[in-house]
Amino acid sequence: MPEMTFTVRWPDGAVEDCYSPSLVVHDHLDVGGTYAVPEFVDRCRTALGIASDRVRAKYGFACTASAASLDRIVSTAGRHSDRGVVEVLTMHPDLPKESS
Repeated sequence: MPEMTFTVRWPDGAVEDCYSPSLVVHDHLDVGGTYAVPEFVDRCRTALGIASDRVRAKYGFACTASAASLDRIVSTAGRHSDRGVVEVLTMHPDLPKESS
């Protein structure tokens, strides 16, 4: 299962790397995308929940690193206004290219 990191800029300018045990975050966030803080948290909660479920299905246990990443996101979001905007700066690795 390929893991990934995604880097975001919070409304106060702080930059943070976040972890996912799955590439599913690509389905919920876009590089260069901007999201109101509550929307960003909701999208991360969904994506990291799916990622953890995939780990559970494959290995028989949830991903604690995914849960820790979500906890950090929720904690940081709590320090910002709901009207603040989070920008997704990078996602690594990129999604594999489909062959034609």
